[in-house]
This record gives sequence, structure tokens and C-alpha cells, in this order.
Amino acid sequence: MKKHIISLALASLLLTTESYSQIKFDKGDEQGMDVGKLDLGQDSIAVQAALSGWWKDSQKTLNERMSWYNDAKFGCFIHWGVYSGAGGEWKGKPVTGYSEHLMRKEKISLQEYKDKLVIPFNPVDFDADEWMRHAKEAGMRYFIITAKHHDGFAMYFSDAYPYDMRMTEYKKDPMKELRAAATKYGIKFGFYYSHAFDWEHPDAPGNDWDYNNPGGDKLIGGANWWLTRTDFIPHADKYVTEKSIPQIVELIKKYNPDILWFDTPHKLPLYENIRILKSIREASPDIVVNGRLARFSGGNLGDYINTGDRAAYFFPVKGYWESIPTTNESYGYSKYDLSHKTVSHFVRLVSSATSKGGNILMNVGPMGNGKWDEKDIEIFKGVGEWLSVYGEAIYGNERTDLPVQTWGVTTKKDGITYLHIYNWPKDGKLIVGGLTSDIDKAWIVGEANKSDLKIGRLNDKDIKIALPVAAPDTINTVVALTLKNKKTAYPVRLLSALSDNILYTFDAELKGKGLGYGDGKPNRNYVRGWNSNSQSLQWKFRINESANYDIYIDYNTESEKDKGSVTLNINGKVYKINYVSRLEKDGTNSIQVGQISIPEGEYTCLLEGDKQEGVSYMRPIAVRFIPTN
Repeated sequence: MKKHIISLALASLLLTTESYSQIKFDKGDEQGMDVGKLDLGQDSIAVQAALSGWWKDSQKTLNERMSWYNDAKFGCFIHWGVYSGAGGEWKGKPVTGYSEHLMRKEKISLQEYKDKLVIPFNPVDFDADEWMRHAKEAGMRYFIITAKHHDGFAMYFSDAYPYDMRMTEYKKDPMKELRAAATKYGIKFGFYYSHAFDWEHPDAPGNDWDYNNPGGDKLIGGANWWLTRTDFIPHADKYVTEKSIPQIVELIKKYNPDILWFDTPHKLPLYENIRILKSIREASPDIVVNGRLARFSGGNLGDYINTGDRAAYFFPVKGYWESIPTTNESYGYSKYDLSHKTVSHFVRLVSSATSKGGNILMNVGPMGNGKWDEKDIEIFKGVGEWLSVYGEAIYGNERTDLPVQTWGVTTKKDGITYLHIYNWPKDGKLIVGGLTSDIDKAWIVGEANKSDLKIGRLNDKDIKIALPVAAPDTINTVVALTLKNKKTAYPVRLLSALSDNILYTFDAELKGKGLGYGDGKPNRNYVRGWNSNSQSLQWKFRINESANYDIYIDYNTESEKDKGSVTLNINGKVYKINYVSRLEKDGTNSIQVGQISIPEGEYTCLLEGDKQEGVSYMRPIAVRFIPTN
């Protein structure tokens, strides 16, 4: 009973703090999406002390601290270490997954890791100026590099704990050179530091092959090891005191970083993570700290929220947030990973994140010799070319109050509204739904003379803009608007009678307790936790003219045993949808629900449960309305 009371008191305290995120994440992401259970003693004391003391004080300058970050929108993430020399290969065989996890995946002993990877590491082609130029040319405004990853090796000269670059053949400090290059190019600079997961230190969580420590794969990702291995708690405390905090403070004092980036907080008890954060605030209160240092179910004590790794779609997030895509699928360099994404993918990712108030921190893994893969350089140049024309619609921009648009996304800055057009209208008429304000002027960004586009009002809710026949940029052409009289936008989404309409569940209104979001990776942009008929998803939409649509629903399932039926109710017209199991690893199932003829008007689309077998109802991704007329 006592523990229950403490838990309720702590939950109440957390929920009254505005900086906490209410988002529930999927578990299982290798980069730290799991959250640990609270120790109701020390965790409660640490949280309450922070909220009523030093952390509360730090929030008074949050917006000031985050000003540059909020304007930057686009940054460069670098995963580079002695593991990069292996390039995703060990003893002649490819290693799947994140290449920076080589030591853990192959259970390489510390001595062998030193002998075969640390000591021979010699990146003779490393050029800090060249790296920073790549970031500058890509239009990136901040730069974060791995000072120490999970292998425990410091990629700089560390006097605090000398398992560092002086042990290698290279015997130089690349972090010092990168700091100087960032200053030269006017780019904000910071470090990734693995504070909780360390495979070198004998008292750190994670290494269960050399030391049999908790926090590794033997405990399924190390979940809540402190509840079963209380004997190891003093060891973890020793590691934090002896290595983690001293090196973090050392990085602050030696390199004056603007931002620090942490990961896998679930490898340590919450109070240890809070202790680390407090040491950072004492050393330098102006440093931006990401949301994966002191995080738990219900919130985090960082300055902003991190979504899942490699997200391609974004769910609604309040406040400052960031997503971390990578050019292929591995963060560290892997010569076997040839799954590089297109320039268009990243251009639209940056635009979509900006439209929802977030940042993109795009990762590349340089090779062990210090050079970048040419495919990565091409991606960086391509994104930079787009930003050189349309960057004014990204940097310093924020959300608009316009509803979701069928053709793309919207952003705004300094009284200008920007329309990011992914799908160029075939008839040359762009309909901006929900724009109740009158337009003073409209032009295509990047045109030297800013020629006026012809504007017309369809009705009191929507504007029509005449566009050229061909899009100046087929990835994302941006149209800028200045408004005569700023009015609140009409919030209901307008569907097109001419082009496809996708109602993503990330944009739905979730009804009922327990529903949450997938992490946004392909096939994981679903709503999860649908276990009850008291839960439902709802979209409101409208159309300006009668239209006929084929209706589809895209989904997958949590379990291979999940099957059943759901209903789609469109203003009283009900469709029953029988579905079968489809695991996310196998992709997305698409079911043709039926056809519908809809007259002009405003409607509600409601997705409800009917019958289920297995763990839960389907994990819905989208409802699509495809015109047939």
C-alpha cells in the first residue's frame, strides 16, 4: 500500500509539469525507446528534488537555451568509432543491424576488441574541415558526433578515464579538430555520449560476456535489472562516479559544446540519470540536453523530446522535438548496407518535421579511414541544393494552424505562410483548405522576380492559387503567401475530388484510454494499444463538390494470432472490415473497404472495433479515399 501511495503521488507530480511529454512509445528499439520502471524510493526522491529545485530553476531559461536549436531545424549526426574500421564485418562475415553494436553482437572480448580494433585504428584520411563542409553544404546548422559510444572508447584525449584515442595508431584528437572546424563554419557543435551503456568498464551495465553484468542481452535488453540484481547497484553507481560524470564534465570544459546527446537511459536507474543531468547543469547551464538522458514512462527531464530512430512519419508532439534518420539503415558505417534513401525522402522529411514543430538530425557513418561514402556525400549535396533555394521555408519556421493538406505541408515565419507542395496539381489549381484569411501576395520561392500568382477565393474557407503547368521542383516546390487579414484557420480537412487522400492514423483523433503511436518507421506508423471497443479513431473532413471514392484501409497487427473485424462509419454509412494477421516485419496489408458517393458537405469518419481474436485489434495505419470520377 505504501508503494502504491508513493507511485500515485509521483505520477501526480509529473503530470502537473508542463515540460513532460504524454507520449507513449513502443518498446524494443535498440537505441533506447524502452523506459525502466521507477525505484519508488531513490527515484521518487531524485525526481521531487529536481522538480522543486535545480531542474525547476533550469526551466526558467529553457526557451532562451533552445532558441538557436529551434531556429536550426536541421543538423548532422555522426556515428564514428573504432568499430567503423570493421565496416559491419567480423572475421570475414557480415554483421547485420547497427554496425556500432559490433562488440555486443559478436560478443567480442575487451582484449580482442583492443587488439583488433582499438590499437590498429588509424583514420589517416580524416579531415575535420571536409566533414564540416559536407554539413555546411547540406544546409545543416548543428553537428553532433559520438565522443563515446556503447563500446566505452573515448574518441578524444580523456584524462578523466584514459581508454581513448592515445591508444590507437592515430594518436590525434579528432574532436578538437571538429570543434575548431564547427566554429570556423558557424555551426553549433556537440557530442553524443553513451552515459548508461558501456562495454569496457567492469562496473557498467551492458557487458554480459566479459563480466556477466546486467543490462545486456541476457536480461532482454537489460530491462529493470536493478529490481532483480540489487547487488549490482553499487557497481553502477561506481561507474557513473568514476567514468560517466567525469568524462561528460571533461567534454564540457575541454570543448565548450552547445548540445549534448544521450541514449539508452533504461540501462540505469532513473536517479542515476538525474544525477548525471544535475552535474551537466552545474557545469554549464546553457547546454541543450536531448530527451534520452533522464526519461521514463510519462516524460523526460531533457530540453526536448526524441522520437524513435529512423522515423519516416511523425505523430503529434507538443513542444520541442527531434527525429534522427540515417542515410541508410545503420548509424555506424557498414559496407554491406546499400539501402541508401533518396534525396527526396530527406527533403520531405525535413519539411514534414518543420511543419509539425520538430527538427531533423540526419546521420551518416563515416568509414574507418575517415572518409565518407560517396553515396552519403551525394545525399548531403542534394538536400543542400534544395535548401539553398527553399531554406527560408525551413529555418526558424513553425507550425501553422491550417489543417492537413492533401498536396503537402505548411510552415510559417515572420508573417509569411509557406506551402510545401509535394503533389503538384494536374490541373494547375492549388486548393488551400481552411485558409480563411485573404492573400495579399503569392509567389514561388526561389524566383528572382517573385511574380504574383493569380489568387481566387472558392468560399469563406478555401483559397485557389493558379500554378504553372510544371513544378519548378518535383520534390517539393514552395509557394509563399503574405496575408491581408490574419484569421484563425478553419480546422476541418478538405478532401480532394481529383487526387488521392490519405487519412493517416497519426493525424486521427484518438478516443478512449490506452491508445498510443508506433515509432514512425515504415510499417510502424500505426496506432497501437487497440484492445477495447471503448476505443476508436476519428477524422473530420469535408468536400466542396460531390465525389466518388474507393475506400481502402492499411494496417498490420501486433501478433500473428490477431484477426477479427472493425467498422468504418462515414456519417452513418457503415462498412464492416474483416482482417487477418499481418506482422509489421512483413509489411502492410491493404483492404479495399468499398465504394462511396459523397455529396458536398462536412463529415466524420469513425474507425471502431467489432470483434477480435488474439492480442489486440489491428494496428491501423491509414484510411485512403481514392477518387473514381
